[in-house]
Amino acid sequence: MMTEPDVTLTDYGLAVECALFAYLVYVKGTPHNPRRFWLVAFFSSTGAATLLGGTVHGFFLDASTAGSAILWPASLVAIGGAAMAAWAIAATILCTQPVANWIAIAAGVEFAVYCFVILLITDNFVFAVINYLPPALLLLFGLIFLWRRTREPQPAMGGVGIGLMFVASWVQQQGFAVHPVYFNHNALYHLIGAVALFLIFLAARWLVVASTNEGG
Repeated sequence: MMTEPDVTLTDYGLAVECALFAYLVYVKGTPHNPRRFWLVAFFSSTGAATLLGGTVHGFFLDASTAGSAILWPASLVAIGGAAMAAWAIAATILCTQPVANWIAIAAGVEFAVYCFVILLITDNFVFAVINYLPPALLLLFGLIFLWRRTREPQPAMGGVGIGLMFVASWVQQQGFAVHPVYFNHNALYHLIGAVALFLIFLAARWLVVASTNEGG
């Protein structure tokens, strides 16, 4: 029996959404496109995080269970993977490809340190949020930069999506809920997040095509 069905089902819905977005981005553009690779990694990591987190909320809410001890840190590692991808995506927008490659390597090193902390020191969700914030802000800046340069609507939509992710996190931290039992603050966080991810996907699909047209 699910302990938090509203949170679990909305988490699973996000996982399905992210899997679809990862596939749709993957089939766009050309192979060996760094931007496509990192965008697929972003949606895949986000989807894995929601799948694992939803399973914890639904079936392993007791922190003393083996399922919680394994799946909860794994979900935070997946969030760290999404943060690493966000660093790399922002780098492909703002930097030349050689510089972007070095930033991606640095992001990989930071991700390794993050995993060490999560697995051996603390698995507090707040730490995952703090780790995610800088690349999200840089990606927001990159999308605003692209919108100002191109005046295309898709980068602006992606920027709004990232802004909505911040709103969703604030709603979650404040404990706002549609219903305290049937649709709590975590479920509302997921609902807002679903809209945010759709907007980010619209930007992602445009980014892949744009980088392909540029020869990326």
